[in-house]
Amino acid sequence: MTELAAPPPLLQASGISKRFGAVLANDAVDFDLRSGEVHALLGENGAGKSTLLAILGGLYRPDSGEIRIDGEPVRFTRPADALTRGIGAVHQHFTHALELSLLENIALGLGHRIRLDLGGVRERATPVLARLGLLARIDDPVRDLSLGERQRLEIAKALVRGSRVLLLDEPTSILSPGEVDGLFAILRGLAREGTAIVIVTHKLDEAVAISHRITVLRRGRVSGTLTRDELALIEREEATARIIAMMFAAELPVVEAFGKRRAGELRLRVDRISARDDRHAPALRECSIGLKGGEIIGLAGVDGNGQRELVEAIAGLRPITTGAISFEGQEIDRLGVAERRELGILCLTDDRLGEGSVADLSVAENLSLTKPRRGFWLDRRAMTRDAEQLIAEWEISAPGPATRTGDLSGGNIQKLILARELSQQPKVLIANKPTHGLDARTATLIRARLRRQANDGCAILLIESDLDDLLPVCDRIIVLSQGRIAGEFPRNRIDLAQIGRLMAGAT
Repeated sequence: MTELAAPPPLLQASGISKRFGAVLANDAVDFDLRSGEVHALLGENGAGKSTLLAILGGLYRPDSGEIRIDGEPVRFTRPADALTRGIGAVHQHFTHALELSLLENIALGLGHRIRLDLGGVRERATPVLARLGLLARIDDPVRDLSLGERQRLEIAKALVRGSRVLLLDEPTSILSPGEVDGLFAILRGLAREGTAIVIVTHKLDEAVAISHRITVLRRGRVSGTLTRDELALIEREEATARIIAMMFAAELPVVEAFGKRRAGELRLRVDRISARDDRHAPALRECSIGLKGGEIIGLAGVDGNGQRELVEAIAGLRPITTGAISFEGQEIDRLGVAERRELGILCLTDDRLGEGSVADLSVAENLSLTKPRRGFWLDRRAMTRDAEQLIAEWEISAPGPATRTGDLSGGNIQKLILARELSQQPKVLIANKPTHGLDARTATLIRARLRRQANDGCAILLIESDLDDLLPVCDRIIVLSQGRIAGEFPRNRIDLAQIGRLMAGAT
């Protein structure tokens, strides 16, 4: 009796290559996806994950290779082509119209008629929103949704458009642990109903927990794959070790162990300051923090609770309405950004490409942007020499100092910014999400560098929304909730349950 041939994968990419200038982002990548499968795509920053996702979603065209859907070759020239074939992308940064309702946001991408048929859209959207737990909010403005609900809205928009494939880029990066659990329950339900899901993440435990298969990219090539059956036969620790071995040619850097340390003199004092956000609503409410040399203070909190306003107030970018900020005993409220930098107060933005660097400038030019300049003319030879040294020291994956910064991966841009700022030996460093969205090796490298900088006497305020990014390096953790300091925990008295409650707004 003749055996029936297995059906082709729902989505299959073969020999995909893509180059951006001197950077080879994808190098003959083979990747496939079957109905009802969650397939995780892992790799260090710059490994080619986001590029492959952009090609599958029609945002980029590959230089070579082929994409097939249900065994049939397809060619995408724009995202709309991929949507037509049932491939929906859910990006890391949401694309909502905040003042419009959920229903109106869904309707925006469904057609090009002059008048929207909201009744028809409601009929199509109702079963999808019910499945995702959003039906009761169908007429609410998106601005009133939590981050987890906005994430589900992005998924709903793709499903209402008929997507059989979901491409999720770092879907958990801004979610609380409870919201992650809820999202994963939804993804498992969608998979059981036949939806095929690709999830790009840097969190190895999440990939192991949710995936049927894990494919690892390294330097643009597939370096290995683990199936659900293989994962079931080994302990989670061994699975993580195997994935790390596939991801990195070298072992993870080691963060220096905590010993008995004594904090130095008080460097920066934030004394009962208040500030308003861009809409003139209260954002900070009488916050007080003291930063000592040799100490890393972690600032924990869900995004949107005043973290960005606090960074900008310390940097001199945002005026304070009450209170005072002092450096080494002298008030600096009247000083501008440049004057505070001259004192040694440096701030790292969480917007790497928008505020922290200039995409069209070279690596060497970006590494020199904020350094004090002597004379009128630029010393190009010195800039190149310094850039080569920092590229090597920080393991920045760039062909050379002349490489366009916008062609680097997010992790390598982050290392570039940190290399530039820390090479100036700051006395105070305010670091806003320096490891956000980075792979395990790059994040560990950055934490090790921050710890070393603190050991050399720098006072560091480290702001992260994920506690796992704070615990390895912080001497104290402070919780910011609704613009107020809600609690403070020395390293030897960390209470994760209480910190979680305070982050969620409990008193």
